[in-house]
Amino acid sequence: MARTSRARMSAEENKALARRFMDEVYNEGNVDFIDEVVASNLVVHDPTSPEGMTSGVQSAKQFVEGYRNAFPDIQMTVEDLIAEGDKVVTRWTARGRHQGELMGIPPSGNPVEVTGITVDCIEGGKVVETWANYDALGMIQQVGAVPEPGQAQGA
Repeated sequence: MARTSRARMSAEENKALARRFMDEVYNEGNVDFIDEVVASNLVVHDPTSPEGMTSGVQSAKQFVEGYRNAFPDIQMTVEDLIAEGDKVVTRWTARGRHQGELMGIPPSGNPVEVTGITVDCIEGGKVVETWANYDALGMIQQVGAVPEPGQAQGA
């Protein structure tokens, strides 16, 4: 059996890394932790991105900083972690108050709660690929940028 150049982590180690990422990067604001656990060639698939995907450590940092600036009190709660092989699925809930600009939307002061699922591919202790899906429409409705169903435009 051929050995790979990188040691393979167990599913439990991968789950611990995914949880630690949520805690350190989002909850504690330690954006530099991204350097430790994200591969330089990271690919992020996000349907809310204009291009559909981004890549690299710097893009990951900019993404996190954008949300932490918009929601400085953000708290990410890990609801479920499921791992198999090199993939970890995290079902999460994010809560915070919209206190900074978000994608050109001025701060509303509104509380926001968003749910989502992230699938990370982890190789050798580094996230190499991520697929994210979250309730972006619900988020922008909660900050008041788009009316909620049944609400009159401009109300």
